[in-house]
Amino acid sequence: MKLKKAFERKETKYTMDEPTFRAFQAELAEWLQVDEYGMHTIMSLYFDTPDFQMIRHSMEKPAYKEKFRIRSYGVPTMADTVFLESKKKIAGIVYKRRIPVKYQSCCEWLAGTGDFPGNTEAPQITRELQWLLAQYPQIAPQVMIAYDRLSYFYEADPGFRVTFDQRIRYRRENLDLQAGSAGSPVAPETAVLMEVKALGAYPLWFAQLLTKYRLHKSSFSKFALTYRRHLANQQAPIDRLKAEKGTAGSVFAETGFAAGTKTAAGSRRASYVRSSRTV
Repeated sequence: MKLKKAFERKETKYTMDEPTFRAFQAELAEWLQVDEYGMHTIMSLYFDTPDFQMIRHSMEKPAYKEKFRIRSYGVPTMADTVFLESKKKIAGIVYKRRIPVKYQSCCEWLAGTGDFPGNTEAPQITRELQWLLAQYPQIAPQVMIAYDRLSYFYEADPGFRVTFDQRIRYRRENLDLQAGSAGSPVAPETAVLMEVKALGAYPLWFAQLLTKYRLHKSSFSKFALTYRRHLANQQAPIDRLKAEKGTAGSVFAETGFAAGTKTAAGSRRASYVRSSRTV
């Protein structure tokens, strides 16, 4: 099967408690099937500026917003494939663009010892990701968010998918994905987050299930909620931001990706400039 690198769809979220999830899941199974991966762990390393410019802008509900992350399905080894992803939302439609790369290449890029890990089979998406990063000179890994996901697909409509995320957790320190998915709960009161991914209207039977269980749309955003509850009060003081302007090396050093005595972020930016000229 050819790996999908671009997605365009609406994503609607609903929260539910454990008993509701069990009952809803039992009825859902009459229509949908669990995908081949079953319950699996997703780990996402979110990037932002030291003052969280990207996520703060996103929380203002603009017509256009974007995120950048490294996503891994399970704990990666250096030889495993992970995804560099941009996620943009424009007028309610989510556009996700991603390229598969080796985790080792990501680590070398973040440590300043390698170029941006582009993908020769997806040069346009590679350029788009490079352009996004260039808009935020101080961008760096800020938080790891992980959760355990169960995904369902609908044979009658491949574009309709339903996922259930549980045990949503975050980690601010030791952002190397090889350190595992352990973290602190983002929202302990939320047992299950359901995401419905579709471009068109919901199947009638699904709309009826939502009504039966009194499920309503939620604005739950994993990164935004993590920032609001756990990171907002940890922002660097403005004096520190001014002192670090143009050199975000300390941010990379704190994540565990820095290499030797080099200024990791400065090296990464330099490598980005070199690679963007050739991709």
